[in-house]
Amino acid sequence: MAWIKELFPLNVFSLLFEILLKTSGKLPYLRFKVSNGAPATQFKFLKNSWFTDEVSRQTLVFHLEGALLKSYSQFPYLMLVAFEAGGLIRAVILLLLYPLAWLLGHELGLRLLVFVSFVGIKKDKFRVGTAILPKFFLEDVGVVGFDMVCKFKRKVAVTGMPRIMVECFLRDYLGTDAIIARELKEFRGYFLGLMEENMEPAPVINLEMTSHNIGLGCFRKSHNQKFLSHCKEIYMVTEAEKKTWQVLPRKRYMKQLIFHDGRLAFRPTPLKALAMFIWLPFGFLLHIIRIMVFTSLPYKFSTPLLAFSGLINTVSKVESPASSVKSEEKRGGVLYVCNHRTLLDPVYIGIALMKPVSAVTYSLSRFSEVISPIKTVRLTRNRVKDGGLMTTMLSKGDLVVCPEGTTCREPYLLRFSPLFAELTDEIVPVAIKLQVSMFYGSTASGIKSLDSTFHLMNPNPSCLIAILNKLPIWQTHNAGGKSKFEVANHVQGQIATALGFECTDLTRKDKYMILAGNEGIV
Repeated sequence: MAWIKELFPLNVFSLLFEILLKTSGKLPYLRFKVSNGAPATQFKFLKNSWFTDEVSRQTLVFHLEGALLKSYSQFPYLMLVAFEAGGLIRAVILLLLYPLAWLLGHELGLRLLVFVSFVGIKKDKFRVGTAILPKFFLEDVGVVGFDMVCKFKRKVAVTGMPRIMVECFLRDYLGTDAIIARELKEFRGYFLGLMEENMEPAPVINLEMTSHNIGLGCFRKSHNQKFLSHCKEIYMVTEAEKKTWQVLPRKRYMKQLIFHDGRLAFRPTPLKALAMFIWLPFGFLLHIIRIMVFTSLPYKFSTPLLAFSGLINTVSKVESPASSVKSEEKRGGVLYVCNHRTLLDPVYIGIALMKPVSAVTYSLSRFSEVISPIKTVRLTRNRVKDGGLMTTMLSKGDLVVCPEGTTCREPYLLRFSPLFAELTDEIVPVAIKLQVSMFYGSTASGIKSLDSTFHLMNPNPSCLIAILNKLPIWQTHNAGGKSKFEVANHVQGQIATALGFECTDLTRKDKYMILAGNEGIV
């Protein structure tokens, strides 16, 4: 209550405010009118009807955690920083210190958690704020808060989190004009884990000089809510109202979220993070057992055992019997063309077909190559050499290829390389949809040799495989006369339709430049 009394130093008003606060569960917003730094004695609760064209032309100063996100807690985002940028031990320490941070209160507790999350991390290597956090922020945005914020042409965001954590999300995915947040102190390129004391708005907008600011906050004690004192009208969101908010659907994102990095596939609240750490030793043992089953047993025995362990592989064969049979006059194997979700995609296809297949891939670690239950060969990124290599492998049996060249976690397909269309006319598209609950088995900036480990440590990963119709002769490149680009685009479209995904023109290079700052050459 101290912060609101500081903003509105009127004893009678404070008493009435406390009475209203106790009854605010049924009322969504509380409006304060401020004149010359002193509050008016009249105030009332309002709903979304207070938005008018005149109001939307003003500058909105909104509190990120209190007015836009469904959850006020900053712990999950700091846990992501600690786990993804600092490692497992730092994340465990952060979780152990969380009760102490809660006892210290909001401001001191936040400073403690920020220190543990950031101290010693190299600044120019820190990409969590651009490659990982935007996804989790978007998944916590409330529809009502998003609608309120987007009605204003000029938006200023206020947050207690360090600027480096929120800047990419607020500018790229919310179109914020200015951000009021604290910078992190650094020494010789490394974060010290300490936040600057002062929070100054970016020079894009000078709050004190703006004629009429609208403030949007929440009923929470916060160090950064003092910036609402620059607003002539303040609207407060109640906790009860935020609990009823729906999560912003993907189709309403201001910018498509196609790429994101990181290992954690869930929002690490304190309880969920604790469950993850308890699961880790069991998950590691389970992943070893799954690898042993993969590599040592025939498919007819390994498939039920893997399903018993929680690894579910669902197969949907929609091809006609006539198209599934390769002509005896054709020599060599069938080329299975699939979208790329994880390193184990070819293994899943082999299980679905109940027969051995080979695979070609980029960025295959030596460890993954050794433990792979199928033959895998690295590509060189030289079209002539890669084409000859795949032709040789096709002459010996069936081959799985992922023309995207890299994994994509979201419901999008990257541009298909047309090289596969030149190799054979025996082409079968395969659509793959993967679901994990704890860890992602792919990374752009992490240790790639751990990809299969993280994937197999999931309690119950599921993979849906749809084997589509083999391309008819008239749709192929060699016998049908289609260009290799037409064939590649046709196969991409078939897979996208089967999965309900959207096709893009983005490539492997685009992904790695966005997430890792390099061209993806490993």
